[in-house]
Amino acid sequence: MMAIIVLYFLIGFLASTIGAIAGLGGGVIIKPVLDFFGDFNLQTIGVLSAATVFSMATMSLIKLRNKDVKIDKIVSSILAGGSILGGIIGKAVFNFIAISLDIPTITEIIQSSVLAILLTLIFVYFLNKNKLKSFVFKNRIMIFTIGFTLGFFSAFLGIGGGPLNVTVLILLFSMNARDAAINSIFIIFFSQLSALLLIAFTTGFGDYDLSMLWYMIPGGILGGLIGANITVKLSNTQIEKIFNITVLLIISVNLYNIVNVVVTL
Repeated sequence: MMAIIVLYFLIGFLASTIGAIAGLGGGVIIKPVLDFFGDFNLQTIGVLSAATVFSMATMSLIKLRNKDVKIDKIVSSILAGGSILGGIIGKAVFNFIAISLDIPTITEIIQSSVLAILLTLIFVYFLNKNKLKSFVFKNRIMIFTIGFTLGFFSAFLGIGGGPLNVTVLILLFSMNARDAAINSIFIIFFSQLSALLLIAFTTGFGDYDLSMLWYMIPGGILGGLIGANITVKLSNTQIEKIFNITVLLIISVNLYNIVNVVVTL
């Protein structure tokens, strides 16, 4: 039992540390890793991921409050607002497919496949980022729509949206890697808070196996604290390298999960 407790603490800690450094949030790491171990169903994994990432984002923002960091509160707030609404719709679609249609295995394959494709596109973009033009979107309706799209995919995939946020903030709002990472954490804080509140006021948490949550949340808090300290000390190039390496590893885990699920059908 102690080994399992340590394992889940480390999952929360390592995912949150990397997530806080690169703006990944941690959910994009936690989701495929918990799929790999197979101890929980998809709905429970979503709650474990959301709660851990929310604790990370909270601690990161508290730690960064007194640092010389740049949060574009207008853009990020509008994106967060769109992300909340998109997250509600995305979670509803997920619940319909996974619960109402009762096809959790197919849902897992869909999630892992879409995530692998999106992350591959993101990885390719970052390899060619310097050759591509970036933009500065200012239309608030367009920004809200972008946030909605981010929230939809993040909730449906159960990942918190970190890599999607970072890519969009760099490509469509011309942020550097560090600013994109920090603003991504700001957006993730609100999206994960709304996801947890939605569950609390609808189905409640009674049907979920949250036995490991009490070990993952401390890992998320510690990871957010350490990650926030590290990210302000790294250069944009270093943050991008961490981002790219992590994305590549996550793609590999997702591909393994897809093959493993298909073989067991």
